[in-house]
Amino acid sequence: MPRFEYKVIPAPVKAARTKGVKGTDNRFAHVLMELMNEQGAEGWEYQRTDTLPCEERSGLTGKTTTFRNMLVFRRSLADPAPETAAVPATEAPAVDPKPEPVVAQRTPEDMAAAAVASLTADAPEGKAPAVARPAEGSAPDLGPAKRPGEDVAAE
Repeated sequence: MPRFEYKVIPAPVKAARTKGVKGTDNRFAHVLMELMNEQGAEGWEYQRTDTLPCEERSGLTGKTTTFRNMLVFRRSLADPAPETAAVPATEAPAVDPKPEPVVAQRTPEDMAAAAVASLTADAPEGKAPAVARPAEGSAPDLGPAKRPGEDVAAE
């Protein structure tokens, strides 16, 4: 089923002066023709002109409704490729000669137990395992804690 995208632009409201074109009607038609040819060159197909209401402010608190002429264009979107391509019955699907080894998923509990086991294996019996600490100077010096609205320098 074809899919389309649409573009809506305001129709011209003034007839621009153009060399060799005389009369208001002809000048207006020329401006409209140029606009439609520009859109056509970009692949947009003219569909219709719609007159739609538009509510605007009038004064401080008032509102008025005006009507705007809009030109509607469309162009077709490229059909997306099918998500799954069907393999013809005469062709066998390609098989990878070396399948990747299956690696068992480790749960967080398994990883925590392995970390504790590695720490306790090195510790002497009856003593708590040593905790690895980062090298000196590897973490930034944060300074004293400051509460919101509190001036640290005043202390």
